[in-house]
Amino acid sequence: MHWVAFMPLRANSKSIPDKNIRSIAGRPLFAWSLEQAITSQCFDEIYVATDSPRIRKRVLEEFPSAVKVLDRSAETCTDTASTESAMLEFHQQISFDVVSLIQATSPLTRADDFRMAKHKFITDNLDSLLTAVSSKRFFWTQSAIPINYDPANRPRRQDFEGCLMENGAFYFTRAKLLKETASRLGGRIGIHEMTAETAIEIDDEVDWMVVEQLLLRQKLKSTLGASQIKAFILDVDGTLTDGGMYYGSDGEAFKKFNTRDAHGLQLLRENGIKVCVMSSEASPAVAARMKKLNIDEYYPGIKNKFEVLQSKAKLWRMSLQDIAYMGDDLCDLDCISRVGAAICPADAVPEIMQRVHYVCIRPAGHGAVREACDLILGINLEMT
Repeated sequence: MHWVAFMPLRANSKSIPDKNIRSIAGRPLFAWSLEQAITSQCFDEIYVATDSPRIRKRVLEEFPSAVKVLDRSAETCTDTASTESAMLEFHQQISFDVVSLIQATSPLTRADDFRMAKHKFITDNLDSLLTAVSSKRFFWTQSAIPINYDPANRPRRQDFEGCLMENGAFYFTRAKLLKETASRLGGRIGIHEMTAETAIEIDDEVDWMVVEQLLLRQKLKSTLGASQIKAFILDVDGTLTDGGMYYGSDGEAFKKFNTRDAHGLQLLRENGIKVCVMSSEASPAVAARMKKLNIDEYYPGIKNKFEVLQSKAKLWRMSLQDIAYMGDDLCDLDCISRVGAAICPADAVPEIMQRVHYVCIRPAGHGAVREACDLILGINLEMT
């Protein structure tokens, strides 16, 4: 059997301009699920069809040999055109036995999803397959009629079987079914269940922000492999503080710290994770804050932070892969480029944001460090 994957991409997006080629977690949106389709090795060929020269260029830049790009007619790119119209147009150009329609707006799709879905399709001799997530919500019509339960015998949520909600991540369809019915689903239908977070399709900016954080977390976990984070080293100005300096009448400098950041660092230490703070400046205000927090591993006036990072790793008898580093400016670049988990605040300089594994939602001095601490604790918990 000849298996192909197909992703239709059009130039105009009403909710988010240039959505399909906009960068999310460091890559164009379309690249995430396409890469997983390639990695899965489920398909003999993978295609993108588009009406946009810009999209064509970006796809070929990302996947110069693994993905083929076809032209898509204007008729299939209107706001009212169905996805099936694009699939039928594709079938007129390319011969196949089974096609997988892949949605760019579901970038959390993994290679294993394609593999397991294909296995189910073949094993159960299906004609079509959809992807879905489990939902234990109670659904009603607009006319206040219950859809999936009896309100007079309301089940406990723990005992409720619930429903499977189609998430639109991808579909499998036999060519014969598509040609005869002009539909992606029909005949003997199967369902591949995916993880809960894949219920999010990117339709607006809120969806975009949520999915981006999930992708960054996924990216960080992939970088760490099976390792846990054993130490957290961080910068001060622009990381623990908002980067501002406040001067009194006598010239004394003041800095603003966030109490939630302090609690996050304490939580790390309580969970056996070493904490070290470095600063290129020697500030009495910072020294006083470190003393207040009982952080003994504080190093002020450091000109070469990477040398300190190396010495601490050697002293602690751990690999740089076991260390998380958080910074915001060019003086942090060497450290960020070498550690297992590189993190920065939301307002770090662009050169840093492009190199880290995780960009916080919050800016420096406003809970970014706490966010990083919670992320570290969460990842370590998942790996136990």
